[in-house]
Amino acid sequence: MIFKLLQISFCGIIFTYIKIYAHRKIRSIKEFLVVKIAIVTDSTSDITVQEASDNNISILPIPVIIDNHTYLDNIDISTKQLFDMQRNGSGFPQTSQPVLGDTMALFDKLHNSGYDAIIVITLASTISGFFQTVNTISSEHPEYNIIPYDSGITVRLMGYLALTAARLAKKGSTPKEIIDHLDALSSTIDEIFVVDDLKNLVRGGRLSNASAFVGSMLQIKPLLTFDDQSHKIVSFDKVRSMKRALKKTISLSEDKINQVNNNQDLRIMIYHSNDIQGAEYLFEYFKEAYPQNNIEIQEFDPVIATHLGEKALGVTWIKDIDKM
Repeated sequence: MIFKLLQISFCGIIFTYIKIYAHRKIRSIKEFLVVKIAIVTDSTSDITVQEASDNNISILPIPVIIDNHTYLDNIDISTKQLFDMQRNGSGFPQTSQPVLGDTMALFDKLHNSGYDAIIVITLASTISGFFQTVNTISSEHPEYNIIPYDSGITVRLMGYLALTAARLAKKGSTPKEIIDHLDALSSTIDEIFVVDDLKNLVRGGRLSNASAFVGSMLQIKPLLTFDDQSHKIVSFDKVRSMKRALKKTISLSEDKINQVNNNQDLRIMIYHSNDIQGAEYLFEYFKEAYPQNNIEIQEFDPVIATHLGEKALGVTWIKDIDKM
């Protein structure tokens, strides 16, 4: 009798250990299972419809409001149309965040489609409240497992962050691995912009009225960048005349690019705001100076063009994700 009790007790202990081991094994297996991750960004990323489709990226358009009429960025309005309307006497354009209802509908759809996590890459939180909105939604809806990522930038530079995230998600990377990779890629970003007219920056709250008045009187063209620490748009130099401003932009850009290790792995993007002639001038210069680099021309989308104004130009660069 005692022997049977000991036998039963011993079997019970063994069974308990088997259960614990099995539970730990199952948990460890789950940790290595591929998580289905959705990538979301906004329309200022300048990702094309085809790229979004090919890489399974969801794009939330940012509204542009002109005379109480709402247009969706790069859907209902182009940069050229924006400035045509301004020349024809329209009111000053304003921008907003992606429509909250559309944002929630997208998150619902992705969640119901079986995505375990949603990484949302937003334009710099210093120029838009979208990042904070996504943070709030993330807190209120933990079931979505939303991971907001402040790109600290905008335009195609942010677009390449989103494309990179999509590629990594497709390969089965974890959310942490993707975020770590985005942080590393972000550290390779730099940019210099020059604006032809200060009034858009002033009305959009980017410069003081006093600064704009003096600048307009003296025909000063401010050189702008995103500050590395605050990620705010700052004017770090002022040059009289656009011709001199472009020369200074080229000189400063070259100095910065030449300081980058393996700078042949950078992708250089020339941006313009309805000034293809100025963009082509910069493109030809950098194509000759850096023949090994991929160089492209991009146009500021209506949202960014609203703040920079017509004839703005920029030189931007990032580690080429096709060479990684």
